[in-house]
This record gives sequence, C-alpha cells and structure tokens, in this order.
Amino acid sequence: MEAQADSDTGLSNPTKNSSLDFSVFIPSLIVTFAAVFFLLSDRELAASVASGAMAAVTGNWGWVFYFFCFSTFVFSIWLAFGRFAHVKLGRAEEGKEFSELSWAAMMFSSGIGIGLVSWSFVEPIYYLQSAPMNIAAHSSKAAEWGHMYALFHWSFVPWALYALPAVAVAYGLYVERKPSLRISSACSRVLTGRTAKPLNSLIDTLVILGLVGGASTSLGLGVPLVSAFVANIFDVPDTFWTQMGVLLVWTIIFGTSVYKGLKAGIRILSDINIFLAIAIVLFILCVGPTVFILSMTSNSFGLMLNNFTRMSFWSDPIEHSGFPESWTLFYWAWWVAYAPMMGLFFGRISRGRTIRQLILGVVGWGSLGCVSFLSVCGAYAIDLELTGKLPVSDLLSANGIPQTVVAIVNTLPYSGIISTLFTLLSFVFLATTLDSAAYVLASISTKNLKGNEEPAKYNRLTWAFALAAVAVGLLHVQGLKIVQSSTIVTALPLIPVLGLLLWSITRSLNEDFGQRLGHKAVSIDDKRKE
Repeated sequence: MEAQADSDTGLSNPTKNSSLDFSVFIPSLIVTFAAVFFLLSDRELAASVASGAMAAVTGNWGWVFYFFCFSTFVFSIWLAFGRFAHVKLGRAEEGKEFSELSWAAMMFSSGIGIGLVSWSFVEPIYYLQSAPMNIAAHSSKAAEWGHMYALFHWSFVPWALYALPAVAVAYGLYVERKPSLRISSACSRVLTGRTAKPLNSLIDTLVILGLVGGASTSLGLGVPLVSAFVANIFDVPDTFWTQMGVLLVWTIIFGTSVYKGLKAGIRILSDINIFLAIAIVLFILCVGPTVFILSMTSNSFGLMLNNFTRMSFWSDPIEHSGFPESWTLFYWAWWVAYAPMMGLFFGRISRGRTIRQLILGVVGWGSLGCVSFLSVCGAYAIDLELTGKLPVSDLLSANGIPQTVVAIVNTLPYSGIISTLFTLLSFVFLATTLDSAAYVLASISTKNLKGNEEPAKYNRLTWAFALAAVAVGLLHVQGLKIVQSSTIVTALPLIPVLGLLLWSITRSLNEDFGQRLGHKAVSIDDKRKE
C-alpha cells in the first residue's frame, strides 16, 4: 500500500507495513524508566554507583575512546577526498531535499544543543583553574590553553563522529533503498545469517540507550541554566519547582515540534535558532573586547593546529591529573553517545548530496558554528576574569555553571534584553536537539519505516515524554558527575556499533563502486548503466 503524502511537510505518513518494533521499543523503555526510578528512589546510592561506573570505564577503557575518535576523524578525511568522494547519496535525478542554510541550521541546532550555551562562557574558566598538560593554574599560559582546549573539544573530531554514520545511513536510505531508518539496517552488509536478527535488535537497543544517556546530559545541563535565566529575568527564586516549570514548558515546545514532524517543526525551529545564535555572537564581539577576542581566537587556532595529535591521545598516565578523564574523555563519550542519532538524523536530511558534500558540510558547518560561539564567549569570560571586572573563577566554584553564566551575561549592555535572548536561544537549542532525539528514537523503534516516511505521532510523543522523565530524575539528584557518568557508561557499547557501521559503509562502497571514480558526482544508476 502506498503511503499518503502529507501536504504540509512533503513527507509521508507511515504505511500499514510499518509498525512498532516491540523487541526494541519495550526493552529500551523498561531500562529508561528503571533508570528514572533509580535516580528518584535513592539519590546517594545513584551518585555512588555513577561515580564507580565512571571510574571503571575511564580507568580501563579510556584509551579505546582516544584511538577510536581519532581514527574516525582520519577516516572521514579519506572518505571526503578519496575515490568515493563524488558518490551521490540518491538517484541520478534527485536533487537536494533541503537548502544549504536549512540543512546546516538543522545539523548545527540538533548537533550541539544547549551544551554550547552552558559551556561556552565557563569551559575556558574551568581550564584556567585546572589547566591541561600540567600547566600552572591561573597563569597566562593556562588562559591561552584553556581558550584553545574548548575549541578542540567542540570542533573537528566530534563532528567527524557525526558525519561518518550520516554517510552510512544516507547511503542505505537513498542508494540501497533500505526500508528502515535504523543503524542496524546500515550495518546489513556485515551482519548476515541467522544471528543477524538478534544482533540487529541488540544494536538498535544499545543505540536508543546511548542516545537517552547523551540526551540526559543535555537535559541535566540545560534545565538548570534556563531556570537560572528565568529566575533572573522575573526576579523569582531559582528552586526545584522553577526547574520543573521550565521543564514543563520545554516538553510542550519540543513535544509539539516532534508531533508536527521534520519540515513543519524541526526545520522552522532550527532556522530561527541559527539567526538568533549569529546575532548574539556578533553582539558580544562588537560590545566586548573585540581585539582581545580576535587575538585569542587567532592564537588558539595556532595552538590547536600545533598540538592536535598530542591532545587527541593525551591520557596523562604518569601524573594522573584527572584532566583527560574529566574533560576530553567525557566529551568524546558525549559525542559518541549522540553519534548514532545524529547519523540517522543527518543522513535522513542529506538526500541528493555527495559523500564529500555531506562530510565537509557536517564537519565544516558544525565546527565553524561551535568555534565562532566558543571563541567569542570564552574570550569574553577570560577577559572578565583577567581584568577583574567579574571574579568568574570564584563564582564558578561557589555557585556552579548556571548562576555563573547568568552573572556573565548580566555584564553585557542591555543585559535584560540579552538575558531574554539567551533564554530563548537555550529553549530552542535544547528543543531542536530533543525533538530530533525523539524523532530518531521513534524511527529506530519502528519496523519498515522508509526514508520518506515519518514514525507514528504517538511513538514520537512517547519518547518525548520519556526524555522529560529522565530530566526529572537528573534534576532530583542534582549532580554533574552523574550526568557525565551516564554519558560515558552508555557510550562505551556504542563504539563497536559505530565500528560495524564504518566497516559496512566501506564494504558497500567497494562492492558498488569498486574502481576509481571520476571528479563528477556519480550515482548508483550511472554505475548500473556501465
């Protein structure tokens, strides 16, 4: 039976052939709500278990993250400039589904979420207090490396982790025409035989749990930040119930967006968000110490290029300062946890592009957006600290991230307006990330969902409310370590899953386009005519 087209979105509603996959949906929901119950029932035990799990993973398996993430970056460069660079992710006659601006906006808004707003001002200050590479704290060198390390954690390696799964997913959807939007489907070239079906269910379940773990980090950071902004704007106490009110409004926003679908909801939110982010960055650059910001940015690029490989593998095995585990490893795990989801989402919206266009677009646009935001906001915060205009380090140690970010924003001209804009930006950033997450979670738990179809609305809403439930549990325990550990622990099993994905796309390309290709876009239809 043919799908019915949605006149507003241009997408199709699910056909009768698509249905809920209970082998993935039920176990994932059970584990998710069991985790929520655990967080709500015993705060101290949850903190203890989270701390122990994080120590076990970082102590024994941290090296795996370093090797895997760097290897993924190298592989993405080879794929973007190698013999398969011009393979078209679609049929010969198919054009690009989204304009470059909307495509970039959806990727950027969903790919980084509110984490960028949370960390952009304070991450360099954390590194100033406890500097990497055994540099003396609060020194001028610590300030330079602190500004640079934030750019390193949010640019090329992370976005490469998003780009490669996107290639595999888009290839499966638009070249091989596979009937489902799942990571397991993209691994089909290497998962065959009688073990394929149970392995597929296991892979999809692990992807869902990893995504829930990654989304929980965004929620754990995002809700307190927006609550602090709301309390500052309306001059009300920042309490647990204020946070619950923020979460309620947030759930309504991203629940509505998820219900509306990909083009009517997520694209519109993303377009709004990208213009708002650009306006805020330009405002801070203009009213802040412009020359200092630009000088710090230039200096950080040089430092990063000069130390890129060393930072990618630095685990501090002798001194055991704890910096790599607390920061680089946490970030790599956070990106790995989100990578399958972003691969599914980016792959879904990339029909008609070539492999080179997809990889360079994801890595290029994503890195440019993050580096621009972090360079400007981070340098502004460092200037406040070094000139004594605001004791940012002291505030961060005493009050935590949300209150410190609010205090920094309040130093800007027209602080009331800017606080309101930051609140709106934070709302939409997390909404675009979480509605993308709910969209993908619903897609993974649906069987036979084609690339031009959307999962059922009740399925999307179920996952939207499940993510909101996780947020309630995290707000109850109120611990950054628990948030970080949830990401690292759930990300570890995804490394072999992503490894399978990279193996599968390599085999697919070699089997379908084995010989060296030319410098023009080539589709599978062109190869079949030869």
